[in-house]
Amino acid sequence: MSDPDNEQGVITALLERLRTQRLPRALDIKAKVERGEALDTFELNFLDEVFADAQRLQPRWRDHPELGAIIASMIHLYHEITTRALANEQGRGPEA
Repeated sequence: MSDPDNEQGVITALLERLRTQRLPRALDIKAKVERGEALDTFELNFLDEVFADAQRLQPRWRDHPELGAIIASMIHLYHEITTRALANEQGRGPEA
C-alpha cells in the first residue's frame, strides 16, 4: 500500500519538472520543427527520455485521472513534434 503523502509529493515533483523543464524544452523543439529544421542528437535523446519516462510512469498516471487533460495535452504536443520532425526529415534530399 502506498503512502498518500509520498504519492502526492511524487506527483507534485513530476508536475513541477513538466512545468519548468519538459514543457519549455518541448515548445522550443516544436518551434524548431515548425521552421522546417531537423532535430539534433540532443533533442532526439530528450524525446527518447520523455517517451521512456512516460512508459515507466504510465501505471502512476492511471491512478490519477484528474491529470488526464494535462497528459493528453502533452501527448498531443509530442505527437505534433514527432510528426513534423519526420516530415522534415523525409523532405530532405540526399545532399542534406
